[in-house]
Amino acid sequence: MTLLFKRQNLITRSLFVEMLRLIIIILLLPITSFGQGYQVNLQGQVQQGMGGAGTALMQDASALFFNPAGAAFVHKSEITGSFTPTFAKGQFTEHLTNATAETTSPMGTPFSVYGLFQLKDSSKLKLGMAIYTPFGSTVEWQDAWVGRFALTRLALKSIFFQPTVSYRLSDKIAIGAGFVYSYGSVNLRKDIPLQGQNGIYATAELAGTGHSFGYNVGVYFEPAKYLNLGLTYRSQVNMAISNGTATFTVPASVEDKFPSGSFASSLPLPQVLTLGFGIKPSDNLAFALDVNYVGWNAYDTLAFDYDLNTESLEDTKSARKYENTLAFRVGAQYKLTPILAARLGMAYTLTPVQDGYVTPETPDANRINYTAGLTYDLNEHLNFDFSILYTQVKREDTNLETGLSGNFRTRVIAPGISVSYKL
Repeated sequence: MTLLFKRQNLITRSLFVEMLRLIIIILLLPITSFGQGYQVNLQGQVQQGMGGAGTALMQDASALFFNPAGAAFVHKSEITGSFTPTFAKGQFTEHLTNATAETTSPMGTPFSVYGLFQLKDSSKLKLGMAIYTPFGSTVEWQDAWVGRFALTRLALKSIFFQPTVSYRLSDKIAIGAGFVYSYGSVNLRKDIPLQGQNGIYATAELAGTGHSFGYNVGVYFEPAKYLNLGLTYRSQVNMAISNGTATFTVPASVEDKFPSGSFASSLPLPQVLTLGFGIKPSDNLAFALDVNYVGWNAYDTLAFDYDLNTESLEDTKSARKYENTLAFRVGAQYKLTPILAARLGMAYTLTPVQDGYVTPETPDANRINYTAGLTYDLNEHLNFDFSILYTQVKREDTNLETGLSGNFRTRVIAPGISVSYKL
């Protein structure tokens, strides 16, 4: 038995060393800028402080999102609320004229609420409810900017509601699943190259809401004392708008050619497959690594089907040609005192947007996020988590459809806070 224990311990330490090597390789990846379309990876303050990694390191009720199976290994029932105000400032410089424009986008408001509960007569079964915002963005450009005919404002919002069941099969493995109901809205505005007698350009505004369904499933495994593994799959959700409102403000002489009315459209929210590793060399030190595979190729075309068509207002199909991508997230946590823990993290994500298809709605490029976090335990029931994320974007492109050509730059800072109450 002693020999077997020593052998198992040696294997565990070897796995730990290999994982550290993998983490170092990822940290040395070349630094670029921004990416991952309109996905929002701000679903938990603990994980945000660790680069967004949390599939195999279970620490609080946000496990309902990061790995429904791992929620069974969270030791207490808990309610958590989290909010991450997001501040983004963008700039565009046109190639031909060197004219510049800036965004006037409002503060983003990603949030999450989690409730995780253990039944009194079962220590293996946990039930939970998760409400979170995994996709969305608001981009607004200053008046009369050079790309006004492509976009002046886009607001995309989505809220997911996820009731979840998590069950521990043994002391080492658990499974979990959550049913997802999603509600979303979109508001798109742009100018039309028609001027009235006052010299003001015509405008188009498309607004609508939709809902859809999906699921979030996972497996969680603790093969050794120092190592945890997690595998999750979040399904694609197709947000369909069947009765949106199209409003055209045009000169009176062409009102019959641009009739306001209803429209139909859809926006896919991609599937995400994640493999996660959690490493705990001591009670005070922990590492997390997640690798995401995101099915962005579902977003091939942005199409609008207008209820009323004319020779000037035809149904539109704009190519997006998104590609499937990978994201690598890594973080470390150290418990400074019994009531205080600190975190650092980094995430490297590849953009789904190909050359020739960059738009003002998502001026994407590959990116690296820098994150940090802190936890303060006020008492055995109440604790506060803080995080901060910083990244910047640089992308040069000429859009094949609109001809908009230039350099996009964006800086993003996202401080966050959550409050957790353990029952």
